Amino acid sequence: MDLSPFFQAPETSFHKYKTHLHLPSVLHPRSYHLYFCFHIPPRTRTSTTFAAAFKELRKDKLGKKRQFSAAANTYDNQRQCTQADIHEQKRSNVFFWYKMIRDYVKNGSCDEALMMYYQMQSVGVDPDKLVFISVINACSSLSDLQAGRRIHKDIIVKGFELDVFVGAALVSMYVKCGCLEDACQVFDKMPERDVVSWNAIIAGYFQHGDPYEALTLFKEMQVQGIKPSSVTMVIFLPICIYLLALEHGRQIHGYVIRCGFESGVGVGIGLVNLYAKCGIVSIAHKLFERMPKRNVVSWTAIIAGFSQNGQSQEALAFFNEMQVQCVKPNSVTIASVLPACVDLLALEQGKQIHGYAIRNGFESDVVVGTGLVNMYAKSGNVNSAQKLFERMPQRNVVSWNAIIAGYSQNDQPHKALTCFNKMQVEKIKPNSITIINLLPVCSHLLDFELGKQIHSYAIRNGFESDAAVGNALVNLYAKFRNVNIAHKLFERMPKQNVVSWTTIIAGYSQSGQPFEALAFFSEMQVQHIKPNLITIISVLPACADLLAVEQGKQIHAYAVRNEFESDVVVGTGLVDMYTKCGNFDIAHKLFERMPKRNVVSWTAIIAGYSQNGHPHQALAYFNAMQIKGIKPNSITMISILPACADLLALEQGKQIHGYVIRNGFESDVSVGNGLVNMYAKCGHIGIARQVFDKMSSRDVVSWNVMILAYAFHGHGEDALASFSQMQLTGTKPDHITFVGILTACSHAGLVDKGWQYFQCMESDYGLVPNVQHYACVVDILGRAGHLDEAHEIIKKMPSEPNTDVWAALLGASKIHCNIKLGEQAAQRLFELEPNNGVYYVLLSNIYAEAGRWEDVAKLRTMMKEREVKRRPGCSFIEINKKVHTFLVGDRSHPQSEKIYAMLETLYGQMKDSGYVPNTNLVLQDVEEVVKENMLFSHSEKLAIAFGIINTSPGHFIRMTKNLRVCSDCHNATKFISKIVGREIIMRDAGRFHHFKDGLCSCGDYW
Repeated sequence: MDLSPFFQAPETSFHKYKTHLHLPSVLHPRSYHLYFCFHIPPRTRTSTTFAAAFKELRKDKLGKKRQFSAAANTYDNQRQCTQADIHEQKRSNVFFWYKMIRDYVKNGSCDEALMMYYQMQSVGVDPDKLVFISVINACSSLSDLQAGRRIHKDIIVKGFELDVFVGAALVSMYVKCGCLEDACQVFDKMPERDVVSWNAIIAGYFQHGDPYEALTLFKEMQVQGIKPSSVTMVIFLPICIYLLALEHGRQIHGYVIRCGFESGVGVGIGLVNLYAKCGIVSIAHKLFERMPKRNVVSWTAIIAGFSQNGQSQEALAFFNEMQVQCVKPNSVTIASVLPACVDLLALEQGKQIHGYAIRNGFESDVVVGTGLVNMYAKSGNVNSAQKLFERMPQRNVVSWNAIIAGYSQNDQPHKALTCFNKMQVEKIKPNSITIINLLPVCSHLLDFELGKQIHSYAIRNGFESDAAVGNALVNLYAKFRNVNIAHKLFERMPKQNVVSWTTIIAGYSQSGQPFEALAFFSEMQVQHIKPNLITIISVLPACADLLAVEQGKQIHAYAVRNEFESDVVVGTGLVDMYTKCGNFDIAHKLFERMPKRNVVSWTAIIAGYSQNGHPHQALAYFNAMQIKGIKPNSITMISILPACADLLALEQGKQIHGYVIRNGFESDVSVGNGLVNMYAKCGHIGIARQVFDKMSSRDVVSWNVMILAYAFHGHGEDALASFSQMQLTGTKPDHITFVGILTACSHAGLVDKGWQYFQCMESDYGLVPNVQHYACVVDILGRAGHLDEAHEIIKKMPSEPNTDVWAALLGASKIHCNIKLGEQAAQRLFELEPNNGVYYVLLSNIYAEAGRWEDVAKLRTMMKEREVKRRPGCSFIEINKKVHTFLVGDRSHPQSEKIYAMLETLYGQMKDSGYVPNTNLVLQDVEEVVKENMLFSHSEKLAIAFGIINTSPGHFIRMTKNLRVCSDCHNATKFISKIVGREIIMRDAGRFHHFKDGLCSCGDYW
């Protein structure tokens, strides 16, 4: 190609001839001038050539600074070098190429940098480590993993992979490209690592959701003698914030001060955020005051810190000071300070913010005015909201809707209705949104008639045909349990969309009609209406209520196919459904792979395990939730407290109680009920009563919990006294109340009083006794030895006796060795629950105590033929916040040798004190010595021995048994309590036993 015309007229020929060159397609068009100069024949390249390119770039207004600088540098070099020197630079001087690549990367032209790298190789110049570092950084900026891996291979071939600087660049590149595993491989191979390498890998783990490994690496970095830099601080502080690791944050703060990093903007803001998020706003404040420069972001950060930590006064003060310092608040600042106005009911400050809007000419705008109405309403100052509303020069239907919603949301439904009437007087025609906003007022007032009137208004004004109004009306009738009318409205809708179907499904599901909800869900799909995310959320509770796990799985599959599973609400609903259906493995796997989990998700999995007999797992999830930095709410407290109660995990229960107090959940009645129940079931009936007495309000559930607590502790008179107090407060008892009263009479042997309360249920309280109450009466009579009377009660029951009733008679028959009634009761139980091994064992005990070993053998054969599994007895005891479990004959515990040695010692002392093993309880026809050895290793005794070993002398021992304590262990525990001078609190499946000084609180009446 003849290029002489170009050199004769450089300024014009450059444009003319550049299109004839074979230029790389990936090269940025604005780099053509420079690329052209480098790739024309060296012997024909002159200073004029570079001057042309240089001048062209200056003329190009779209040319970037990076190109201008590069051309200028090249032009200077050209002036000082001969053509032979340039040729040598191109072929041999790798530094020449490095400078070009580096300049491209610095100025953001990473594509051009990679192009230069490939051209450098094509002309035979070998890259050095500086070139490799630059091009790897270019790959990082572009997130170009493919190019990065290709260059990594080149690095390996050239032998630079083990270089500390190259390695650090590779680690950073793989982290930014999302390949943590590759980054780790490079990092692990590095023979020497600098602070940049450590920073990159620490940031990588945190960015990939593993802050704990990032924390471990930070510690290891220091162990290796690598001194953290200010960049390390910027990386590590968010990790501390995420983990709420205040102590680590404080150590970092000390290091920052020692190294003089505190003046850095990023580090300073990071420290302010750390202390604010961890609730130490005072330190955040001091750090803010020491910042050498403060902009609107700094001010907003400290204001948000105060506001989020309940220090609303300080938030408002800083908002004012910010303006004094001539820093103009932005929208984020306003958003951060408004909650403080709401929290403090700061009307004056709200007015100042209002004034700010006025000064900036915003108030007259109808949208801004409507927003201010909302602000005043949410601050609880509905009067100010109304005054502002009335002062608005222009009010549209949206403005009226805002004030109506404000009244409704602030418990002023009557004013909302008045405003609705005024709206019509002023000739502002309500729209469909007005109707939708007004309908919740009916629900709030529990005024179904009003809802009907609004419905009539909607019909007269033609709103009923509006899909959103129709859906709201369906929802209204469903909430008032008029699902039939809701169904008719649904059928009358001219067009039923997915929202309509979802509304009726939710209505049936929430009204306790899960069959109908599932039927509508199926019909919806038949009608080719595709369920959406809300539909799935609405139908899952119906599957849970029916334990319809197969249908639940089908809905789950649909959610997966439509990519709904990743939604946090859908995921939570699926977890709830599977746990309620008993599919804990699926629930666990589903929960673990949820991309996002909020407090509701954690509460669902905790409640699922807690409510379905898996308290250990519930507590494990509760602890994990806090480690992850998810703050429990009141529902979480209600869900976890029963798990503490089931395991007698008193220490963890106390910690939860402290959390409840610190977070203001004590006023929640349900939380208070849960605390009373937890303390009672952990054996502390006194503390339970104290919590009960401190409750600011109590409902019928509160009284029921307290009465049942006294009942299970054998405090019958206290239970009856609480019932009397309940009546004085005007609280009406329900069926559960009388279950507690009758249970208290049963455990305390108050036969006559129990019968009297049973007799007056219907006459005095209008409560018809149900099967639970009959079971309690049978238990009262049976325990007292009135077996025939108990049997007669069963015969006269108005409904068919269930397992609770027959089990009560069987238990009484065992206590009093009544073989005939025991056999009758057992036979009915075998029919009702043929696979429940408890009933077979109870009848076997009756036979064994009577010496009828052949019948014992027959029962054992029957169990084997029917494949009935005997539920193993196990005992639990909490020591140092850890729950230990023991089975009969258990030798798996690490302290097993010490436990059995302690039992040997106690056994001898017990026999010296008059203890005689009750070998009749052993359901095997073997020698007495063998029977004694079998009784010796019962789980109750193992747990008590473990407790004695691991608690200080004089300290009480608390334990629980999943079944009723056997009479031998009950007797043995009385002896042990006297020998060791300890109080032993034991909860079995039926009640509490408090052993002290050789006696039990039950008085052996159990």
